[in-house]
Amino acid sequence: MAYPPEIRTVQVTRYVTPLREGGSLPAIVEADDAFMYVLKFRGAGQGVKALIAELIAGELARLLGFRVPEIVFAELDESFGRTEPDEEIQDLLRASEGLNLALHYLSRAITFDALVNVPSARLASQIVWFDCLITNVDRTARNTNMLMWNRELWLIDHGAAFYFHHAWQNPAEQARRPFVQVKDHVLLPLASELDAVDAEFRALLTPDKIRTVVALIPDQWLLGDAPFASVAEHRQAYADFLETRIAHSQLFITEAHHARQARI
Repeated sequence: MAYPPEIRTVQVTRYVTPLREGGSLPAIVEADDAFMYVLKFRGAGQGVKALIAELIAGELARLLGFRVPEIVFAELDESFGRTEPDEEIQDLLRASEGLNLALHYLSRAITFDALVNVPSARLASQIVWFDCLITNVDRTARNTNMLMWNRELWLIDHGAAFYFHHAWQNPAEQARRPFVQVKDHVLLPLASELDAVDAEFRALLTPDKIRTVVALIPDQWLLGDAPFASVAEHRQAYADFLETRIAHSQLFITEAHHARQARI
């Protein structure tokens, strides 16, 4: 991953089809660079917080060497939804005018199937460690949020990560908590190299690199719905959470070990 990372901005030109997954209604769209993207709307249920989680988690994943679709900022013009016949979608488009987030659409990718696709113990351990760090509850057998594309495993959909930021109740304490939901992680039974991965990833995720990723969050996404006096303070809270969590990673590693022993 190049530093500092650069996030391109595209203009959405065509709404192709909704992806009716959960309540967020992401959509496949075409942009002015002629590429197709999966658009995540700021006007969906979790608002810009889901976009912030997607951005931070996706770029941290890229930094750690995972395959993640390119993330772009996607501008949605105010006139875009006027011809949309579906009222629910039209309301979503109107609520999402301005800057949204999108991921490059991996055409013909197939959903990861744990019974068919068996990653190495090392890769499984890396993904489990990463999801414990970002508190990602969405990597279960029911909803793996992984794709197989060109015979390689890709990570997608991290909008449910960093769930603490929906309330911002004592984030310093939240950062030191084990990730009990790891017990449901689809790759946990294969994750036998967590200790080795912990040492490797702790060395990679330096405070400087964490702050570089957090700096990517657009100021306009940090202006409201948070108990901070300024955008800078809000942004710093994400960096503090990650740095504290990495410093205390043994807490979530121990929890993962115990959960794995209960599963195998």
